[in-house]
Amino acid sequence: MGPVQTPLAYIAQRWTPSPRTLRRAALSAVVMSVVIIVTGGAVRLTGSGLGCDTWPKCTDDSLIVTSEQGIHGAIEFGNRMLTYVLSAAVGWAIVAARSAKPRRRGLSRLGWAQFWIVMSNAVLGGITVWMGLNPWTVAGHFLAANSLLTVAVVTWHRTGEGDGAPKPRVPRPVRKLSWALVLVSALLIALGTTVTGAGKHAGDSSDVPRMPWDWTNAAHVHAIAAWVVCALAVAMWLVLRVVDAPDDTRARARDLLVVLLLQGGIGYVQYFTGVPEVMVAVHMLGSSLMWIAVLRLALSLRERPVTTAPIPAQPDAELASA
Repeated sequence: MGPVQTPLAYIAQRWTPSPRTLRRAALSAVVMSVVIIVTGGAVRLTGSGLGCDTWPKCTDDSLIVTSEQGIHGAIEFGNRMLTYVLSAAVGWAIVAARSAKPRRRGLSRLGWAQFWIVMSNAVLGGITVWMGLNPWTVAGHFLAANSLLTVAVVTWHRTGEGDGAPKPRVPRPVRKLSWALVLVSALLIALGTTVTGAGKHAGDSSDVPRMPWDWTNAAHVHAIAAWVVCALAVAMWLVLRVVDAPDDTRARARDLLVVLLLQGGIGYVQYFTGVPEVMVAVHMLGSSLMWIAVLRLALSLRERPVTTAPIPAQPDAELASA
């Protein structure tokens, strides 16, 4: 009798995903990370943050939403259920990464990092409910979701690379500029939580505490950071043309400028129209798309060549018949 195998090892022994399947698995985690951010915002914007008034149950006596909790309970419980869909997407990425040949331990670690972020953020979401939607825990919950998005995007990018040492594709000063863009963009997202934490959409119709400053002042600081991000993005686009960077890198710089233009327009429209719920939701989606564009631009400035020829993928049907 041979040694006992883990389920992942059992699958990996009998199946090798194609590069396309591996990349799609990683992309599914990226998509679901964006979905969970936007739907989490929808919970707050519809005043459903305490639709389920406890955690991990929905009520003290029920694991699931009850009719007495109405539409707000259904919205909050629905968002909780989406965590299982997100977990399935992350699990699919882990299985595909573990089954790749030759074995890619770094890719597997990135997949497991996503899993632990999902689990810890679920607990943080429960703490947020227990604390009556304290704006600081709400902000932490949102930032943790963006941390998941970050790791998911890196994983997705790494599926298209080899495991060799990274090689720069542009001069060092350009890479430093890109990291400045990443840092200021991260600050921009964090400052966005100070606007919503003090703003009108507290997440529930009850008396929910707010951050101790005027939301319009926070919005002005947020806007300044947004202009700095725009300036850095324009500088990146120009510098990449000057140094004759690869076409795909310049295309990602262009894409970032388009996203920033749209996101900036949405931000100003929502501010001058009294931050309506629909515009805030669109702005949250734009925030995720902006962050993805920033990360993809930074990651495109170096490459990891494939050093070993991959083992040909086995048809998926072979796994089913094993």
